[in-house]
Amino acid sequence: MKALHPARRAAIPYARQSISSADVAAVARALRSDFLTQGPAVPAFERAVSRRCGAEHAVAVNSATSALHLGCLALGLGPGDTLWTTPNTFVASANCALYCGASVDFVDIDPSTWNLSTLALRRKLVSARRKGQLPKVVVPVHFAGQPCEQEEIMELAVQFGFKVLEDASHALGAARHGEPVGSCRWSHATVLSFHPVKIITSVEGGMLLTNDTLVAQQAASLRSHGISRDPRRLTRAPDGPWYYEQLELGFNFRLTDVQAALGTSQLGRLDDFIACRNRLARRYDRALRGLPLRLPTVRAGNLSAFHLYVARLDRRRAGISHADLHAAMRAEQIGVNLHYMPVHLQPYYRKLGFRPRAFPEAERYATEAITLPLYPGLTDADQDRVVRTLRRLLR
Repeated sequence: MKALHPARRAAIPYARQSISSADVAAVARALRSDFLTQGPAVPAFERAVSRRCGAEHAVAVNSATSALHLGCLALGLGPGDTLWTTPNTFVASANCALYCGASVDFVDIDPSTWNLSTLALRRKLVSARRKGQLPKVVVPVHFAGQPCEQEEIMELAVQFGFKVLEDASHALGAARHGEPVGSCRWSHATVLSFHPVKIITSVEGGMLLTNDTLVAQQAASLRSHGISRDPRRLTRAPDGPWYYEQLELGFNFRLTDVQAALGTSQLGRLDDFIACRNRLARRYDRALRGLPLRLPTVRAGNLSAFHLYVARLDRRRAGISHADLHAAMRAEQIGVNLHYMPVHLQPYYRKLGFRPRAFPEAERYATEAITLPLYPGLTDADQDRVVRTLRRLLR
């Protein structure tokens, strides 16, 4: 007897975490330990990430959004100040300014890398200086895992007097001219994400990296209610080991030991993850050549983490609309996505006064971009299925 409904093909997500038996064992050890939170696993994770990235200090928190928020506060962003970032990012890269009572503005993207354009940044800075409206903080985002031109951005920071907070949520394991992303060689601080679809995961989590001791101390204090037990910071001598003082208004942004144990285990697999993502990206490059798609370009001197593989549809040659291509791929159980809808066109930001055509390159990008599945567990057979489906739809 025939089945009433034919079996559906297995879905291929655009991203997925990779959890090994060693990861599970690390979490189990943490669960059996004396500390589920505020124990030794978090500082051990911080030390491991700071060593890997080459930064002097690391402050682990419960999300990259929290790390952005604390980074802005530690860099002195507040009411009356302005933060600039790219419109091609997740909303957290801009929201962090508003959390601090500051304003936000955007810099259009580079048409080849889809990162923040250093040319557009320079032009906007020159204009802003004439008007007396320079930013306090600039947040370049290493989109899809490709590093921005950080050395040029840092030169502009020195020239125009702003702080640089790298949003490297996509880019752990990436490098520019051999310099690991996160070393803060060309920035004042860097933010990492450990969300499940990112390069490594701690379930949820983030980290602020910096070479500035004061920035690290401020971020560490603010992540835990602004409370300190450090005798050097207390207003009077402590009565005993239980004594603490709230010195400023902070938050509960702490990462747990269980999450840190997973993150530390995952960090040991980072090289394999990056190698696998780059191998899959090269397979896409070869297989998609000749289709009406613009494939990602990795700039000379960059090692991309390839958190995402984004192609842009040539709408004149494709014979299918951007929306229809997304819908058709999803109908085939292939979880394509769009990274990102421009932040300035979100309803909340429109209420702040942003309008269409303000950042035309980012807006054009969003009408063409399609994120294809890419993650360490993606098999060659599943990737071939993605390619076959694209070829059929774009024929």
